[in-house]
Amino acid sequence: MVVTTKRPPKDTPGTLRLQLDPRQSRAAALDGGWWPRSTDALAELPALLSALAGIRGDVTHAMLNTLQWDQPHPKRLATAARAVHLGWYTAQPAGLITVLCDFGRDRFDLLVVPPDASASSAAAALAAAADGTDGRHAPELLAGIERGNA
Repeated sequence: MVVTTKRPPKDTPGTLRLQLDPRQSRAAALDGGWWPRSTDALAELPALLSALAGIRGDVTHAMLNTLQWDQPHPKRLATAARAVHLGWYTAQPAGLITVLCDFGRDRFDLLVVPPDASASSAAAALAAAADGTDGRHAPELLAGIERGNA
């Protein structure tokens, strides 16, 4: 389920915790935020990539921070629609996933809220990331997240 409103997604088991800016502005620092339930990219990414597929074109690549995710770090991930190339970089800012669509013609820059974030901190961070008028980048939003009862 993709949430495209300013309201935070409901945190029910099995629901993708994703909040996107409904205006889909490319002028914003971030396009939204995602709150995965674990640091296992192989378990978490398929639902995210499937949800984003088709919004701005076919998802072709995802760039992630190597240190934020558990091993292994495969170069490809099969989704329902296609195989997505994964790039693992230490230079990718912490708390940011960049998803490329149609060979780089468009993209999503999403805040990645840590799985152990408190529900209130996660909701605030997701709302800020999905607010096209909020100019903060992922590291700034991460700094305000409290850890606790995810």
